[in-house]
Amino acid sequence: MANPTATLETSLGNITVELFTDVMPITAGNFIKLAKSGFYDGLHFHRVINNFMVQFGCPYSKDPNSSRAGTGNGPDGCIQDEHPEKGKLSNEPGTLSMANTGRPNSGSCQFFLNTVHNSYLDWFSPGASKHPVFGKITDGMDVLKAIETTPTGQGDRPKTPVQMIKVTINE
Repeated sequence: MANPTATLETSLGNITVELFTDVMPITAGNFIKLAKSGFYDGLHFHRVINNFMVQFGCPYSKDPNSSRAGTGNGPDGCIQDEHPEKGKLSNEPGTLSMANTGRPNSGSCQFFLNTVHNSYLDWFSPGASKHPVFGKITDGMDVLKAIETTPTGQGDRPKTPVQMIKVTINE
């Protein structure tokens, strides 16, 4: 059975991602559950760093100017870390990865799209940062680039808010 995809409808265009439910069922399943509930709809990208990544998913980012954007968890709290041996997927350009605080089992609802190869963020790399990949862009790299190059201000927030209008799961 093929993995599901998600359409990320943003204010700058659409991105389609394959969700790796076959290798990352907990992490991808968490994203799917939140998307189906409408959790992501109307949130804003709250952290955009050119030549690194773009991050979204914080419930406080409904207000793109909230000082709390980037600090919130989902309605079900944190999920268990997922580091399967067959899931050694690197944080390559165009991959969707779990954001967390750096502590074990601290991922929840926030995710980021890598815009460059950030192998040092791989859960299997040396170092403290552990961010498992659970999806990859199949269409819309141009939209990711548009988000990535949006002018930002304090806290790496886009000066002109970039909204996640709707996330649709295609099964």
